[in-house]
Formats: sequence, structure tokens, C-alpha cells
Amino acid sequence: MDYRIVPVTPFEQNCTLLRCPHTKAAAIVDPGGEPERIIDELTAMDAEPSMVLLTHGHVDHVGAAPAIAERLGLPIIGPHADDAFWLDALPQQAQMFGFPPHAAFRVNRWLADGEIIELGERRLQVLHCPGHTPGHVALFDADARLAQVGDVLFAGGIGRTDFPRGNHADLLASIRDRLFPLGDDVRFIPGHGPMSSFGEERRHNPFLRGHA
Repeated sequence: MDYRIVPVTPFEQNCTLLRCPHTKAAAIVDPGGEPERIIDELTAMDAEPSMVLLTHGHVDHVGAAPAIAERLGLPIIGPHADDAFWLDALPQQAQMFGFPPHAAFRVNRWLADGEIIELGERRLQVLHCPGHTPGHVALFDADARLAQVGDVLFAGGIGRTDFPRGNHADLLASIRDRLFPLGDDVRFIPGHGPMSSFGEERRHNPFLRGHA
């Protein structure tokens, strides 16, 4: 899987462009803002976008999704339906976090745990990973040994759980039971900050001592 990480918004949120190297079919994962910049990066990557994928409903991850989907004629897919309330609350989220006004929107399709998304010749497994939000999902390309984990896990950190319907125990269970069993060699792209591997975080992440 080819990928390009494009930090956007004042929160430096990692919008990720995933591209099948054989067909050039691409997914835009978590376009939180700066739609023109994201589209320019797609062009530079020689990608043919086919979908927008969302890991969860926070404004810094979804803010540009409607504009990009409309501009490029793409479906918006994900997250899990348990995050519908976050998308309904986008106007309040934008105001709370100092973003420009954002209207609520609905996605074309919710994602379910275990579902497979076909991206050209590549396959992305959907993992429901609640905790940061109740409908958070991660995406895993088993052949590439690459995961997109949104705000569940970071290099040296874990996702916040102090937002509405966040749950710290659920977050730890998602990391321990859904992500780490994929293998220590799996590299992951987090929602913010640098990439890491599950092995590195299992061994050294200070927030996971005694839980990994």
C-alpha cells in the first residue's frame, strides 16, 4: 500500500492518503480540513480517489469530508454508527474547538467490525475500537502490515477518553485485544504525530504499562 500523510488543521491531524500501487485507487482517510491542499496532494501522488474513510466523528478528522466528497463525487464511508451523535454535533464541536462553522452531515455508509473494504487490489479490514469515541474504527492492511488507528493509539501515548461517551477501559481493551494481536511488526499511522509500531508501543508506551 502506498500512503502519504498530510497534517491538516491547527491540531496537525494526520489526513492519510492510501493508494493501491497497481490500480492507483485511493482512499482519503480523515480529511479534517484544508480540502484544496488534500486534493493537490492526491494529484501529486497520481492517485484516483474512490472514497473518503472516517475513523471517528471528531471535527478535526471529518471537517473537510463533505467538501471533498462533493468536489470529487466520492462516498463518505465510516465510522461505526455509534459515532452518529458526533457528526450531528459538528456545529457545536466547531464552536467549542475554534474551527470555522461546520454543518452536520450523514455518511453514505457506516462501517461494521470485521468488514473488508476493497481499495483497488488492496483489502482493508475494519476493526471497531471504541474508547476514544464509541464508534471509532481502525483500518488494517494485512499484506502491507500497516494500520490506520486514528486517535486510539499514538507514539508514546493513547487517545483521550474525557469526551462524551469516551471510556478509558474500552480504549485499553481496544488496544490490547484488537490492535496488538495483529503483530508487533505492524506499523501504524496515528491521528496525530509520528508513526510507530505495535511492538514499540507494547514494550515502551508509558500509558500501557500493566495493560499490554
